[in-house]
Amino acid sequence: MQDLRITLVQANQIWEDKAANLAHYETLLESVAQTDLVLLPEMFQTGFSMHAAALAEQAESSESISWLKAQAKAKHAAFYTSLIIEENGNYFNRGVFAEPSGKVTYYDKRKLFGMAEESTHFTAGNREVIVDYLGWKINLQICYDLRFPENIRNGELDGEPAYDLLLYVANWPERRIHHWSSLLTARAIENQCYVAGLNRVGTDHSNLFYNGQSKIMNLLGEELSNLSDSENVITTSISYLEQQQLREKLPFLKDSDYRSICN
Repeated sequence: MQDLRITLVQANQIWEDKAANLAHYETLLESVAQTDLVLLPEMFQTGFSMHAAALAEQAESSESISWLKAQAKAKHAAFYTSLIIEENGNYFNRGVFAEPSGKVTYYDKRKLFGMAEESTHFTAGNREVIVDYLGWKINLQICYDLRFPENIRNGELDGEPAYDLLLYVANWPERRIHHWSSLLTARAIENQCYVAGLNRVGTDHSNLFYNGQSKIMNLLGEELSNLSDSENVITTSISYLEQQQLREKLPFLKDSDYRSICN
């Protein structure tokens, strides 16, 4: 199994300005030459807005999803982020995993952030989504999902771990950044997998300040990369073989209640 190169794009987001955000990402992505997977922040082209009706797109005709697909093709890499999608009169904070082949997988955020009234304006998703990409099993998550480990409990299924990598794209404010860092570490250790958490920087329309701290962790809870508090782009390679060897040395997933939780 090949190593996986993950690129974290820790960006400032322009409030509710789709064109400006897409242009800004294109500038940031110019420095990315070789990678397999690119992460962009939650609600990547609007910021974390509750103006769902005004900003929503239809998945089938979304210009933003078309942009993601074009970027994936150009960079020969998958892209993962989220945006506002309207479907049958409901609004979703929808994760989009766009592959270079043109294949797109969707994940609807299951835990909506009530403190910001996300649960008032959006409909929660109801299922876990694990993508098989380049042989890696990747669990798609969004921001507030991070606080709820019961929804992503890893374990062995037919003798193999259910997934190998957790992805979190977020708008997580500085005032609770200690929780962000601590929970990313916990998710890596308890699920014996790599975790990539991508946050934004800057200040939003509500004057909330975001200080990034995007990072990639291994299953021991060790940081492989950390983007600190500035706008930046970094690519880090993770090793499937190294994770497999550590899982064999520390076979904790065998004792997980994964099967009973899934059923």
